[in-house]
Amino acid sequence: MKPQSVLESALYVDDLDKAEAFYGGMLGLDCVGKVEGRHVFFRCGSAIVLLFNAAATSVALPNARLPVPVHGASGQGHLCFRATSDEMDQWIERLKSGGIAIEADFIWPGGGRSIYFRDPSGNSLEFGEPRIWGLT
Repeated sequence: MKPQSVLESALYVDDLDKAEAFYGGMLGLDCVGKVEGRHVFFRCGSAIVLLFNAAATSVALPNARLPVPVHGASGQGHLCFRATSDEMDQWIERLKSGGIAIEADFIWPGGGRSIYFRDPSGNSLEFGEPRIWGLT
């Protein structure tokens, strides 16, 4: 047996309100769950992007409904969103019009384009064509 796909990915942010505005507004993801001061979750295709306040998730909740272990991270994380070649320039325009700087824009040696930018917490985000990994 082996995993079939990634169901959820987590990033840790320092300001949930800014993160919610960025991922929901700038990136257009749909919010599917939120606990004030702790986390905000978004649907991205068939996966979920979890955004956590690392300080809040590193402490066990005294009356937690579910036995989810404490977790967290410090420093900047990375997440790559799938995009087609046709969508890349549209994403660049949307990000730039929102005041988001594009840190890198290049074609990988094996083919496929990636663009890199940062979320409000400094996490490194990417839009990449699936072919950078040999996917369709």
